[in-house]
Amino acid sequence: MNATAADISAADFASGKGHTDENFPVASLLIKPILRAPVMAFYRFARLADDIADHETASPADKLERLAAMEATLLGRSDSEPSAAALREVQVERGLDPQHALDLLEAFRRDVTKLRYEDWDDLIDYCRYSAMPVGRFVLDVHGEDRALWPASDALCAALQVVNHLQDCGKDFRTIDRVYLPQDMIAKVGVTTNQLGAARATPELRAIVAACAQRTEELLARSAGFSTAISDRRLGVEVAIIQKLAVNLAGRLRRRDPLADRVHHSKVEALLLALSAALPRLFAR
Repeated sequence: MNATAADISAADFASGKGHTDENFPVASLLIKPILRAPVMAFYRFARLADDIADHETASPADKLERLAAMEATLLGRSDSEPSAAALREVQVERGLDPQHALDLLEAFRRDVTKLRYEDWDDLIDYCRYSAMPVGRFVLDVHGEDRALWPASDALCAALQVVNHLQDCGKDFRTIDRVYLPQDMIAKVGVTTNQLGAARATPELRAIVAACAQRTEELLARSAGFSTAISDRRLGVEVAIIQKLAVNLAGRLRRRDPLADRVHHSKVEALLLALSAALPRLFAR
């Protein structure tokens, strides 16, 4: 029997995943301490909404009900969701636009109701709501120029697609969600069921590699983003994220995400982070 939204508390929805478990840095020690709290408020809001959308036993209707409760709290019509109330307080204190968080909720509603994406443009439209608002919020918190949004959008979309490609087998097996564009799948004659295999076919690997190459095109558009940021500490964090993403996209062109490890080990991530951070830290 499916649990209802009323039966499932925020703790029950929670996956147990925290900001240190993400594939890319979230509010790292590079961020100014005074700004880390608002970034973490946004992260906790997003983390809960993500966990709700991915819950394995709650029904779609109950997930949508819970996401609606988060939106009502965010907009001040309720106080039922603590993470949304905390973010609302941050937004009011700092004069921040709630639209970024509202866009995120739209993405998680899609996660509940939409399990397939027709083509690359359809996938990027999803990223417009699921990933781009995160970068925009962080830039707004830091008081950066909104002229940086396009570069931020490209980087955030790339991070989202990298995560989708790394986890394509897991997403299919656990929640029947497929982000690989359906037109690419149909063109080479594979089926989505092949994502449940222990190893990808050459055709499926070719789709992953093609998506990784398009992700590298997004990363080329964000290549100068870190140096355009006024806040040096944020610029260093973005340089690290860019470096990690470029490396992962390259791995996804060469490796089978169903059979091979794509994620960075802690040592690999540290070495890549240092190689990105040190030139930025000591630049004039």
